[in-house]
This record gives sequence, structure tokens and C-alpha cells, in this order.
Amino acid sequence: LKRSACPASRSCDKYKTGVIDGPACNSLCVTETLYFGKCLSTKPNNQMYLGIWDNLPGVVKCQMEQALHLDFGTELEPRKEIVLFDKPTRGTTVQKFKEMVYSLFKAKLGDQGNLSELVNLILTVADGDKDGQVSLGEAKSAWALLQLNEFLLMVILQDKEHTPKLMGFCGDLYVMESVEYTSLYGVSLPWVIELFIPSGFRRSMDQLFTPSWPRKAKIAIGLLEFVEDVFHGPYGNFLMCDTSAKNLGYNDKYDLKMVDMRKIVPETNLKELIKDRHCESDLDCVYGTDCRTSCDQSTMKCTSEVIQPNLAKACQLLKDYLLRGAPSEIREELEKQLYSCIALKVTANQMEMEHSLILNNLKTLLWKKISYTNDS
Repeated sequence: LKRSACPASRSCDKYKTGVIDGPACNSLCVTETLYFGKCLSTKPNNQMYLGIWDNLPGVVKCQMEQALHLDFGTELEPRKEIVLFDKPTRGTTVQKFKEMVYSLFKAKLGDQGNLSELVNLILTVADGDKDGQVSLGEAKSAWALLQLNEFLLMVILQDKEHTPKLMGFCGDLYVMESVEYTSLYGVSLPWVIELFIPSGFRRSMDQLFTPSWPRKAKIAIGLLEFVEDVFHGPYGNFLMCDTSAKNLGYNDKYDLKMVDMRKIVPETNLKELIKDRHCESDLDCVYGTDCRTSCDQSTMKCTSEVIQPNLAKACQLLKDYLLRGAPSEIREELEKQLYSCIALKVTANQMEMEHSLILNNLKTLLWKKISYTNDS
């Protein structure tokens, strides 16, 4: 175990000079009881580690040196404010900070009626030492973290079963609860090895290293429930823009836990960034791996409506996962439901009703089959 894996020295320099503060700062910089262990990154610039904080396992995340960019060059998570910790400035009142946070949320989430509740929730989270007051250092840390979609989503969904709990933060470094299995499949390889494995062979290998079918069904139900959580939740709709196995994990009870939510973004925010962008074809109108809009050939601009809903992408991911080893008596019905789900389009008439119907039918089919098995 080591302490220097993330840019911890940068955070500690800022902490010791009073620029930032947070519940993880003392453990990271003074008592040295926050350790970094196994690297979970699949890419060299992705800073994510298993860690131990005061003898509790967790996942430590730190910000990348480069901003995340939309394919057409727009930053979705601006980097400069995170690096500099320049907001809020000294002398900013709590009321002014609340107004800053409210304006940020309005830009990211749209004009939701209950944004004031979310602002108050953020102030509770920002008060890391629970002394009833938000210090300037705590406010700077909170402001930097609120630029990040994953942190915002963790706070919004903090009471939901499939969202990892936030354990603490220091500047733009944060610690989430540990997830025992950090991939939907039972095998994860270092990114260097991943580069040299053909995708077809990798898919075959993935299917070999999976839990038993009833356990896979329980994990799948968890993903469907998470899709419900982010679909028109209390603060608007979030879009899952990288629905891949490496971003999903599960615990020892086979309950799904999200491992990486950085590419789950507020729909309002994404629409604002995508609309009117210049494009030559639909390939120019993509964020992440699978949030796609279309290119209007008459104006050569991207439209704002994402084509495929979260549920369709989740079902696409689950198709091979669930059909392999599925009990013969439900296989045909399961396949039919999964293909109906994959065919869902955002533009379809009565999409929301169809979305709910398909999701509930799938969950019911899976639960009925595993309710009485020991594995579930």
C-alpha cells in the first residue's frame, strides 16, 4: 500500500495552507491513515484505487490531469476551477455560496422546482467536520467536487441501494464505499494486457468468469433498478453515456453497485452542450461511447435529442450476460423481452409508459425465476 498514487501531495499542500478542507484531509495528510492499494484504472490517466481509510475499505478517486471532453471539443467538466480551488473567494457569505451552488445546479439540471432542497443537502455534505458551519476550505472543496457529475449523482442518490456511499473527501479527491467485485464479469485485467486481447476473445473469456445464472439475474435486476433511479429522478433525468461492464460491480450478496459514474450526465446539461454543434455525420454527435444524437444534414448541426434511452443500453449490455445459462423454460420469453427493450427509442410515442412496462416485465420475469433459489 502507498500514499502517493494520486496527486495527494497537491491536496496536502493546499490543506496545510488552509486553501481546502474536508473529512479525509487529516487522514491523508497528517495521521497518514488513508492508503492507496490496487489500481482499478483501465486507462493510464484514470485515477481510481482500492484504498483503506482508518481500517475501512474504500475506493479512492482523484481528478485526472486532463478534462473530460465531448468529442466535439466542449468540456463537460471544466478543469480550471478544480485545479485552482479559486471559488468561493474569501469573504463569500454562506448565502452567497448557496446562490452560487443554486446557479450551478440550474445550469446543469435545468429549472427543477426543488433545487433549494438539493442546495441544502450539499451544504450538509460540505460540512465535513459536522460542526454546523461550512468553512471556506470546505466550501472550496465542495465547489470543485460539484463540477463532477459523479460526485453530484452520488449526493443526489445517496439513499439508493445501487449508488456507492460517499465516505469523505479532501479537495477534489474523494473516497467511496468499497465494492467487492469491480466488474460485471468475474475477471479484470490491467489496461496494458487489455490492449493486446482481441475483443472477441475477451467477450468469450468474460462469459466464462461469471457468477451462476440466478446470481447474474439478481445483479441484472439491480441494474434495472439503477436505471429507474436515474430516469426522471427528483432532480431530472440523467443519461448513461458509457454503459459497459467495467463500470458496474457487485457486493458479496450480488447486489449491483456502480463503480464508475463519471459518464452519467444530466440530460439538460448534455442537451445544452450538444445542440447546434457543427457535424458532418451522426458520428460527430456522440458523447462517451453511447449517448448519440443525430446530425441535421440541412443545417450541419447536432440535434439535442439523445436517440437511445438508458434502459435500451442496459438491456443491450445484459443480453449475452443473461441469455448464457438461462433456464430453458424462460429463455424464449427472456430473449423476446430483451430484444423489445433494446428496440426502445426516445422518440417513440408513449415512450415513458412503454419504458415502465418493459422494465417491470423484465424484473418480474427474473424475480419469479430466482425467488426460491438458494443462490438469490
